[in-house]
Amino acid sequence: MSFIKFLTSKTFFLNLLLAVVAIFVLSYLTLRWLDSTTNHGQFETVPDLTGASISVAKSELEKNTLVMEIQDSANYNPDYPKFSVIEQNPKPGFKVKENRKIYITLNPSGYRKVLVPELTNRTYRQAKPTLEALGFKVGTIKYVANIARDMVLEASHDGEKIKEGDMLPKTSKIDLVLGNGNRPE
Repeated sequence: MSFIKFLTSKTFFLNLLLAVVAIFVLSYLTLRWLDSTTNHGQFETVPDLTGASISVAKSELEKNTLVMEIQDSANYNPDYPKFSVIEQNPKPGFKVKENRKIYITLNPSGYRKVLVPELTNRTYRQAKPTLEALGFKVGTIKYVANIARDMVLEASHDGEKIKEGDMLPKTSKIDLVLGNGNRPE
C-alpha cells in the first residue's frame, strides 16, 4: 500500500479522529485538575506593612494566610522606627495566592559603621570631601597655632580623639583641629 493511499484510507481518518478526541479529553482533564489544585480565582490582598513592627507584620500576614520572609536590612532610614518594615514585595494591594511569601526589608537599629580614613597631615580641602564621600559630616572646626595652614592636626568625635581605622556610625559629625598658618609661640 502506498503512502498516499494510506493517508486517504478509512483507518487513517479513524485513528486521526481518535487522537484528536484523546488530546481534547486529556487537555480538559488537565485543566480541571489545575483549577482544583491551584485554587483558580481565589486571591488574598497583600496588606500595607510599611512602618509596622515585625510582630504586627507577622500577625497581619497570618490573618490573610500569607507567609512573612525577612529578606534583609537596608540602609538605616530615620523616617521609620527601628526594626520596622520599610519595603515589601509584592507591593500593598496586589492579589496573590494564599500561603505566598511576602518579602519584607527591615529598618536596622542605626546607621552602619564606617571605617575612619587617615585625616591627619591632609589639608581640609582633601579631608572634607573624603569624609562626606564616606557619609560623615564635618562638625566644628577649631584653628590652633601651626605653620601648616588648613592642615588637619587632629580629629575627634563627641570629644574623643579618633584615628585612622576607628569605626563610627555613618552620618557622625567629626570635629577637626586645623593649623592657622601662624608659628606657635
